[in-house]
Amino acid sequence: MNEPIWITGAGIISAIGFDQHETLDALLHGRTGIGKMRYLQSEHREFPVGEVKLSDEALCKRLGIASGTPTIRTALLGMAALEEALAEARLTSEELSRAAFVSGTTVGGMDQSERYYPDFLNNDSRNVYIAMHDCGASTELIADRFGRLGFVATPSTACSSAINAIIMGANLIRSGAFDIVVAGGSECLTKFHLNGFNALMILDREPCRPFDATRAGLNLGEGAAYVVLEKASSARKRGAEACATLDGWGNHCDAFHQTASSPEGEGAFLAMREALDEAGLAPEAVDYINAHGTGTPNNDASESAALKRLFGDRVPPVSSTKSFTGHTTSASGAIETVICLQALRHQFLPVNLNWSHPMPDGIRPVEESTLPRREIRHVLCNSFGFGGNDSSLLLSKIQEP
Repeated sequence: MNEPIWITGAGIISAIGFDQHETLDALLHGRTGIGKMRYLQSEHREFPVGEVKLSDEALCKRLGIASGTPTIRTALLGMAALEEALAEARLTSEELSRAAFVSGTTVGGMDQSERYYPDFLNNDSRNVYIAMHDCGASTELIADRFGRLGFVATPSTACSSAINAIIMGANLIRSGAFDIVVAGGSECLTKFHLNGFNALMILDREPCRPFDATRAGLNLGEGAAYVVLEKASSARKRGAEACATLDGWGNHCDAFHQTASSPEGEGAFLAMREALDEAGLAPEAVDYINAHGTGTPNNDASESAALKRLFGDRVPPVSSTKSFTGHTTSASGAIETVICLQALRHQFLPVNLNWSHPMPDGIRPVEESTLPRREIRHVLCNSFGFGGNDSSLLLSKIQEP
């Protein structure tokens, strides 16, 4: 029998808060972080976004980074979230040196490289930002702030990157390679990011409405989140407490289309079923599902089909918290994992904002008008990426002795 994997710390930053406390408050009070564009310098200001409410300069000041230090927003967001996660886990520098760090991202340092590319062509002194362009650079910058780590990796599978980082972390522990893995993801908004989704014609000019019949697309967001995964015996030995357990995970790639999900939700169905099988749980044991729920016509219909295929006519309470944070793309799986942890720890169901019109053959999400409270023991967290790279986690409440 495999030893349990505990989650001993978590950190988050997004449009609805700079830490777990602020995030919880926004969720409980139905306060979205989606609004008018403030920091991203784009011509397409008609699109609402879920920006972290701090400029790069303010983030640097908050983190104690000297003004003028070359850095990138993805790294700054990651540093803020990781600082909270490590503080909650109470890891020493020695323990951290034996841990792995796995951080998913797609845009990496694109916010600065797209800004300074013309200077690069002229061999400008700001070429340092071009060197920070690739995905791995942001992970290295985050890791360097916290000292030496035993292993560093950067999964990049579009919108499932962060949840795949957590799955990679779980497998590193399960294989015996590490006792502790810090895993999650970070992503900032960029013009390339926004323009790409606009070219796909899946951005909404209004606040997104996941699983609503009138949904017209997603709102992009940004943020970062990390969880500290730990072998239970390791955590007990150092006197750590568990927030929850990571009991199951699944990843499948149905390769249906470059950007669209299959009508029957094949990859999503297989990922959720694998997560349940790994946890040794039947579908009826799930008490809440944090859906991928982007608000696009394709995703929400496909995910609804997958949920009905797996759960039949007894689909558990479902909501998409992207109606709060926006779609934080590569960071979304980690941000929503931390939200699931809060649902387990504080025993509430996050609502699905802006929902009012049922989809034909769709699921009915947790409504804005109520905030039902019930015992939540097991939750699923879904995260689906381009190319049908679909992943799901099964998290469980710590059982009292």
